[in-house]
Amino acid sequence: MRVPLSWLREYVDLPATETGRDVQAKLISAGLEVETVEQLGADLKGPLVVGQVLTIEELEGFKKPIRFCTVDVGQANGTGEPQEIVCGARNFAVGDKVVVVLPGATLPGGFSISARKTYGKVSHGMICSTDELGMGDDGTHGIIVLPPETEVGKDAIELLELVDEVLDIAVTANRGDCLSIRGVARETAIAYGLPLRDPALIDVPAPNAYGYPVQVADPFGCDRFTARTVTGLRPEARSPIWLQRRLQKVGMRPISLAVDVTNYVMMELGQPLHAYDRRLVQGTIGVRRAQEGEKLVTLDGVERKLHAEDLVITDERGPIGLAGVMGGANTEIADHTEDVENATTDVVIEAAHFNAVSIARTARRHKLLSEASRRFERGVDPQAAAAAAQRTVDLLVLLAGGTAEAGVTEVIAPSAPHTITVPADHPDKVAGVAYGRETVVRRLQEVGCDVYGQDELIVTVPSWRPDLTDPNDLAEEVIRLEGYENLPSTLPRPPAGRGLTGRQRLHRRIGRALAGAGYVEAPNYPFVGEQVFDQLGLAAEDPARRVVKLVNPLSDEEPALRTTLLPGLLGALRRNDGRGSHDLALFETGLVFHPREERRAAVHLPVDRRPTDEEIAALNAALPEQPRHAAVVLAGAREQAGWWGKGRPADWADAIEAARTIAREAGAELVVRKGQYGPWHPGRCAELIVVADGAERVVGHAGELHPRVLKALGLPERTCAMELNLDALEEAGDGIPMAPGISTFPVATQDVALVVDKPVSAAEVEAALRAGAGELLESIRLFDVYENAEQLGEGRKSLAYALRFRAPDRTLTVDEASAARDAAVALAGERTGAVLRG
Repeated sequence: MRVPLSWLREYVDLPATETGRDVQAKLISAGLEVETVEQLGADLKGPLVVGQVLTIEELEGFKKPIRFCTVDVGQANGTGEPQEIVCGARNFAVGDKVVVVLPGATLPGGFSISARKTYGKVSHGMICSTDELGMGDDGTHGIIVLPPETEVGKDAIELLELVDEVLDIAVTANRGDCLSIRGVARETAIAYGLPLRDPALIDVPAPNAYGYPVQVADPFGCDRFTARTVTGLRPEARSPIWLQRRLQKVGMRPISLAVDVTNYVMMELGQPLHAYDRRLVQGTIGVRRAQEGEKLVTLDGVERKLHAEDLVITDERGPIGLAGVMGGANTEIADHTEDVENATTDVVIEAAHFNAVSIARTARRHKLLSEASRRFERGVDPQAAAAAAQRTVDLLVLLAGGTAEAGVTEVIAPSAPHTITVPADHPDKVAGVAYGRETVVRRLQEVGCDVYGQDELIVTVPSWRPDLTDPNDLAEEVIRLEGYENLPSTLPRPPAGRGLTGRQRLHRRIGRALAGAGYVEAPNYPFVGEQVFDQLGLAAEDPARRVVKLVNPLSDEEPALRTTLLPGLLGALRRNDGRGSHDLALFETGLVFHPREERRAAVHLPVDRRPTDEEIAALNAALPEQPRHAAVVLAGAREQAGWWGKGRPADWADAIEAARTIAREAGAELVVRKGQYGPWHPGRCAELIVVADGAERVVGHAGELHPRVLKALGLPERTCAMELNLDALEEAGDGIPMAPGISTFPVATQDVALVVDKPVSAAEVEAALRAGAGELLESIRLFDVYENAEQLGEGRKSLAYALRFRAPDRTLTVDEASAARDAAVALAGERTGAVLRG
């Protein structure tokens, strides 16, 4: 809603020193979102005057029509001589009054005017259009032609009200009253503590039997309909400059006097109106629901097929307008500029109140949003209809010389004012501030409420505030007018002994550990499309293909909840790689969703009490299983090259190490074995296993992704990934990771090289060595893998391990370390067939 400050001052006596910025601050404090304050004419500098065209000479020989004009500007140029001006516009003639900018002036945008030679003539100024003066659209897209009675030489800046401030307010859906100058003026008056001159408080004649006949068949859709008639409008009458300028400032285009007046009153009072050409209306005006298949050509020239829920205005022929949205072309006001003989001289004025939901549905159904529908769907003051009709009649009589007929039609469906009972201290409890009864009553009366009672207040809501429906709405009015900035900031105090759960602490430790290892967290939306499972190469019977589908997905392409974190993470990696970031290491921890075997309907929890434990358990049982997973993806360089070395690319080992990092934080021992699953390369895939209650459980996979997956998803070569089940890892762990014990005694290192068959995995050999070495083994590390058929034999390989032995209470002897090594080798030989390499 655009609100000119000059218009606002008509209804509120603001101090002369108050600027638009000052009013903006006050209204924002009162809860209105004033987005900008536009300074009209801030960089405009005269002389800008009214001139009369004396002569026009057509210049020939140019690509476009050019005219050389002499214009009388009175004494504004200091000489009284006609001003010579070159102009390319064609919409004015000799004798017309125009706006002339003289040399030395500056137009909006910093455009300086000086005498200059053009098209073989010297032009001493310009004849101005609305665009050049920043006035907005007047529909002509040409030179401003002023009324004939305008005085030559008059200052056009003052005449056209070019200097002003306009507040642009983003009106929320519940504050339809502020879609009018009246509503914003009321808020301004309250904010400044000044009286309001309400433009709706005018004398309105009582309804009588002589008004234009109206029949309302749907009182629910239309609970109030006022009709007035004005006859004898002068066909040549046009909107005065002040009215046109106000419409332009609020963002509307002047059209014709009758239409401009209805738009003006709508912006002033917030009540949409419509004027019908009385000659074109046949019989009684009616309000009813449309019949399926009826058609109507609206004022925008579009033929619309009506729906049975559409509320329409009719006459004897059928629909003549979409109620509250747009009028019909068959009763349109005729402009005198197009056809003087058939210009509209008699009009019927409609001021009605329609159901907000009905108007909103009709406007959206026909994709026809108008200024009228915008107001009706947000709430219009039904009591303002009669005043708006009277204001329109008065302006038409004043500006067009019309005659107001004595007949007044008013069809009203009986209704009672809305009353709310609220404790006087309710706003105090909501805000946590002791306002007191007097402040509460005063603030509610300021917004227009009638308030009675002492401890228990009986509040009658004003007709222009349909958004006030319950005690909390009234509390909000008191709080916002007292100032949100005056509410104290009180931090909640958590009860002692509470804090993060063990699970939450684990998730935070994992995030910190991965971030410390160089990974960047990349949370993703939990939605996927089922085609991604084909791209990941999952088998048809894979449990991950069973998904929970949403009834109302944000996107039809991703209607299911994820069963794996990889699609989102790989998508983030692909986007970043495509934008030039090629060395990537991303991680995410989050829930995945698996449907339960038994589908159950969710129970509806009560809202008047705390649900019982059984009700909560029944609700949880209907939800899908939601284990928390952790995943990482890597591509590009893991270590950058530089003066310190060559660097290295990320590979499958980094993905496995990320899994080990997570396991250490969970206090769980992770077993890594060769595996094969879905998106991973079959020769570079590790199976991640934990032992819980004596049984092994696969909790995830890590390694390099399959080339087919990389191609299907558009990923960089050699992209690696890891994903594991955090909940399963937490169950297998001991909760809190234990720091390693530091011994003060020296370490004894023993290296062994074992020859095994190629199918035997290094993990199996390591597990046997660890078990055979006993408690003295501190750590074991594979440092070499060697294959040579000539030296080792066909189908054999050599695995070299570094074993570190240490005792917590003494220095180990060579014999003790050698005995432990021999025991480890013996058990490895027994379990895997390993033999010492010669």
